[in-house]
Amino acid sequence: MTPDFQHVATQTKATVRAAFLLFLVAAAPAIASNCVPPAKTMARTELLFGAGRVSDVAWKRFLAREVTRRFPDGLTVLEGYGQWMAPHGTLARERSRVLLIWHDESGSADRRLDAIRAIYKRQFRQASVMRVDGVDCVSF
Repeated sequence: MTPDFQHVATQTKATVRAAFLLFLVAAAPAIASNCVPPAKTMARTELLFGAGRVSDVAWKRFLAREVTRRFPDGLTVLEGYGQWMAPHGTLARERSRVLLIWHDESGSADRRLDAIRAIYKRQFRQASVMRVDGVDCVSF
């Protein structure tokens, strides 16, 4: 391939990916608004915490003090393993925890979630806590 063609092909792929992501974002509320009763639409937030240097005791204390008091209606924690490319170019690997919370969509919930992230990063000296948001049909 010529350099010009490679550039065009790369731009086209990026445009297609962006369009697909926009479609998914735009379609999510429509999909969730079709909930079948008794299900209702709820926001879902996943927070991904690096846990390599965080003991189980420290995590449980953090969960009780910072998370449960902000979201007392319920949550789920999954233990996992994660990896990412560190800024200096090496593959970093560590245990991780995924926190799942279903909640009403509101500015209040966003502020509480961002507070949890900020406190975790500060308390456990983490560079980031990944946040993933979505919309689901939920029934109990």
